[in-house]
Amino acid sequence: MRYKKILSAALAGILLFGLAGCAQNKEKAGGETKKEIRIPMILTVDPSSGTKNEEDVVNAFNDAYEGTYKMDVEWILETEEEYRKNLKRLNVTDKLPAVITDLRMLPSFYEMMVQEGRLENLAPYIDADKEWKDMIEPSVLRACSEPDGDIYLSPVSTAFFSCSGVFWNERLFEEAGIREFPRTWEEFWACCEQLKAHGITPLALHTEGTAWAPMLLATAELADSEEGAAFMDELYPDSYQNDSGLRLAHTLKRLFSYTTEDALHTDFDVSYENFMSGKAAMVPNGYWMMDQVPEEFAASVRFSPFPGNKLISSPETFGWAVVSGYSDSVKEGAIEFLKFRTGFNKKEKDTFLKGETAGTEQMMQDYIAAYSGSPQIVPNYQVKWNSLLQEETLGEYLPRLVKGQITEEEFTRMEDDSIRQFEEER
Repeated sequence: MRYKKILSAALAGILLFGLAGCAQNKEKAGGETKKEIRIPMILTVDPSSGTKNEEDVVNAFNDAYEGTYKMDVEWILETEEEYRKNLKRLNVTDKLPAVITDLRMLPSFYEMMVQEGRLENLAPYIDADKEWKDMIEPSVLRACSEPDGDIYLSPVSTAFFSCSGVFWNERLFEEAGIREFPRTWEEFWACCEQLKAHGITPLALHTEGTAWAPMLLATAELADSEEGAAFMDELYPDSYQNDSGLRLAHTLKRLFSYTTEDALHTDFDVSYENFMSGKAAMVPNGYWMMDQVPEEFAASVRFSPFPGNKLISSPETFGWAVVSGYSDSVKEGAIEFLKFRTGFNKKEKDTFLKGETAGTEQMMQDYIAAYSGSPQIVPNYQVKWNSLLQEETLGEYLPRLVKGQITEEEFTRMEDDSIRQFEEER
């Protein structure tokens, strides 16, 4: 059984014990039994693994608040990218659920939702609840806050679970005579060459869905220079026709010389399958993928920061929002759920960092070591760059760049075209 599932079950019991009394008191206030309030939400079923995402925290909350609140989840088998597109459609038809996820992955949509008053400002609730506020790491709270102090994205407790690095197949590395993950980018490229020389495909990549896997690698590499790190910290860059943009394009093209033949015009689920089936030796992704690694394969999987000791993380991408159009009772329940989630997340982190990881997979121990090793944190491009570039430009022009149909300079011009179009449509 996967360690995270065991831990989540234990946490569910802890939180259930601590919160059940509170829920029961609400239910029996005034000597009457209140009708259970249902809080609609949509969550995805991972197309690659069949895992119901966030099922543990939903079940724990529903158990703790049985008879008072219930997260009424519609589970949908779709990719994260499909879910995000669906949010936009549901907003147009005014059918958004009460709690929505992934909103900060859509910068312009998030901005529009805030400006139109479609989201509940959670700052008054968090400020008035010392217990809740004390659960949240200051850096996470800052990341989820607007410049004026408003908060529309309910924070998780910690950045501990929000980091991305590289998962790698130790068995395939050993077959190629490689004993450890490369520590520098020079060593990384040499590693790719050595794997390739032994008939092993180095990387599992894709181009659809904001090109997540190659963009993780390329932006981490870009941040290896002071200038590149500053570029990655910009919100909505004015242009990609500069040294940083060209370097990024060059790295992207180079990465695809080490991947599978089916990498173009496919989404992350193809990369996932190529890695899990042993067809590729490395795939970049975040902590959350650990629960999606098959048991029989887990012993072969390791985790490392990107070369240069870098992890990619933007905690605000894990913030969940409450849609303001619902009744006060539903919004109150939704906010209670978000507080519960913060506590659930904190308990999970505390358990890990107490060193209670004996007998767990090596990759989990690797992750803890990476997070504790003072890495450079690189912002996630998905919260920094315009949505047209991410959702359309990359999918259309990255394959053409890889095939040599356009130059790196032309690729950056296409990126700049997305900036102009994005500004016109805002």
